[in-house]
Amino acid sequence: MDALFVVFALTVALVPCSVFASDPSSLQDFCVAIDDPRFAVFVNGKFCKDPELATANDFFLAGLQIPGKTANKVGSNVTQANVAQIPGLNTLGISFARIDYAPYGLNPPHTHPRASEILTVLEGSLYVGFVTSNPVNRLISKILNQGDVFIFPVGLIHFQFNVGHTNAVALAGLSSQNPGTITIANAVFGSKPPISDDVLMKAFQVDKSVIDKLQAQFWMNNK
Repeated sequence: MDALFVVFALTVALVPCSVFASDPSSLQDFCVAIDDPRFAVFVNGKFCKDPELATANDFFLAGLQIPGKTANKVGSNVTQANVAQIPGLNTLGISFARIDYAPYGLNPPHTHPRASEILTVLEGSLYVGFVTSNPVNRLISKILNQGDVFIFPVGLIHFQFNVGHTNAVALAGLSSQNPGTITIANAVFGSKPPISDDVLMKAFQVDKSVIDKLQAQFWMNNK
């Protein structure tokens, strides 16, 4: 009984540790990001502007109603609204994005290392999904229509594909002021300098000619 109690107590003690795997809590009402420390008074994630100098524009972004340009190889465009575009998001642990898709356009498989994502379809129909972690690597996917909502858990590979012959639009909320994006194909085959052929040949179980062809591609960024 004593041993079971010790195991239980240790388990309970460790549970709160998972809570800290996110952006730090804000230490004041807001912390407008500023790059020049000469005008900073607090530090909380980034240098922060003196709250007395904050303006409405620090919390404002215009133009999200404008469709992104999708005339590219993947047929999609992500318009970001994170701390880089809205300094007032600093320390608040949230950000936003608009995703536009050409007919049969794809937001390629990618991850957000610092955020979960909630996606809402405004127009069109999307085939979306994410893959669970090793060793199962289960694909969880669904067709979404206008008004549908889907969740992508933090760090997992996910994608969206426009299955219709018309344009599609979605909005995404993310649980970080700066969620980060790792597009899988770009990172693996478009890194600079490139990953060794020997590593990629063994990882993907293909010969060097296939790796060379993939590395020779122009891996564009739709962000």
